[in-house]
Amino acid sequence: MTNSDSVNKLPIVIGVTGASGLIYAVRAIKFLLAANYTIDLVASKAAYSVWQAEQNIKMPSDSTRQEKFWREQAGETTKGKLFCHAWQNVGANIASGSYRTQGMIIIPCSMGTVGKLAAGLSSDLLERSADVQLKEGGKLVIVPRETPLSLIHLRNLTTLAEAGARIVPAIPAWYHNPQTIEDLVDFVVARALDQFGLDCVPLKRWIGYE
Repeated sequence: MTNSDSVNKLPIVIGVTGASGLIYAVRAIKFLLAANYTIDLVASKAAYSVWQAEQNIKMPSDSTRQEKFWREQAGETTKGKLFCHAWQNVGANIASGSYRTQGMIIIPCSMGTVGKLAAGLSSDLLERSADVQLKEGGKLVIVPRETPLSLIHLRNLTTLAEAGARIVPAIPAWYHNPQTIEDLVDFVVARALDQFGLDCVPLKRWIGYE
């Protein structure tokens, strides 16, 4: 096995916050699992309330039952590996810099989480995991879902970008001729996963004017 093969088998960490737009997380999980990647997932405390508000679905609080929940939501029940962590378990493997990963994506990311990360605060596992990526020089991709953005939001996002995070706003494009909401969502998911060099989302990419 080459070093690059080993890296490709490393897990990717997904953080899901209480921002609106949980479909972004669901689609990212779907495509990663379908491509047989390993995912370490942590949902913030607020994400539970958003599931209830947006989908009228109750997400299990028990992390051992969440794998089935997320797989059912993503429609991918057999492929890949999915490990779910409780938001309060700051002793989980993803809280340590010695745990090797491909990086972390927070999708969608609330402005509250952005603010805490920009200030170097980590009060739960999601925030600690993101802080680990920054301190270790790992890949941290932020998919903020908010509009309009205040000056405080912009400054916090700038701070994270200066610290090495990649900012991929949940802003879809139209040049790929989207026909469904999923098409719009998948564009954002694809561009976010591009930051890791992961090309597992079927997407009509821009090839220039003919």
